Amino acid sequence: MTDEQFETAMPTAAENWDASPAVVHSGGQNTALVVVDMQNDFGHPDGSLFVSGGDSIVGAINDEIERTAAGGGTVVVTQDWHPASTPHFIDDGGVWPTHCVAGTWGAELMDGLDPNRRATAVIRKGTNGEDGYSAFAMREPGGDVDIPTGLAGLLRERGIERVVVCGLATDVCVAATATSAAESGFDTIVLWDAARPVYPDDETETRVLGELRAAGVEVIGAPS
Repeated sequence: MTDEQFETAMPTAAENWDASPAVVHSGGQNTALVVVDMQNDFGHPDGSLFVSGGDSIVGAINDEIERTAAGGGTVVVTQDWHPASTPHFIDDGGVWPTHCVAGTWGAELMDGLDPNRRATAVIRKGTNGEDGYSAFAMREPGGDVDIPTGLAGLLRERGIERVVVCGLATDVCVAATATSAAESGFDTIVLWDAARPVYPDDETETRVLGELRAAGVEVIGAPS
């Protein structure tokens, strides 16, 4: 883990999936809220990998941040933080358009997120070209060995027992983060209405819900 991957202060700043965000959980000092990749390239309409509806959940996430902080919990924000050239990108043999290149507008957190600066930690993923899907671990593209980000250790040091996950995108980094949290031994919740998917189709929705539930993740606000 490098200093770029982990910081302890905030940096400068389809139909079935579009339910209105709602109050969905409450937690105390043993709860951590992990806000996944609310960055311009994902959440702003001008972003290179815009997730439809990603700009509509900022308010709901801010409400969750305030609620978690008021209860004495821990708030963590994650960022993709890629080099300009990486096997993660299509131009270098990967599967994703170039996005969230370190230090660019696209990698910055969205305007209006956490206006009261409640987040206490930032996890930056993919800093050395890895696939940075989960906030808990990265992998070399095509590899199968987890590279810890340090988040699990941080949460254990703070006495965290429950992890609540929201952000972008439901079917990629949110799901990967929640699954990793459960595998790391944390009681884990996904806030369905405070997340949005890359692929908002019924088949993807069913697959993601099945994978989360199979991993022991509770999904609040999921379609019945």
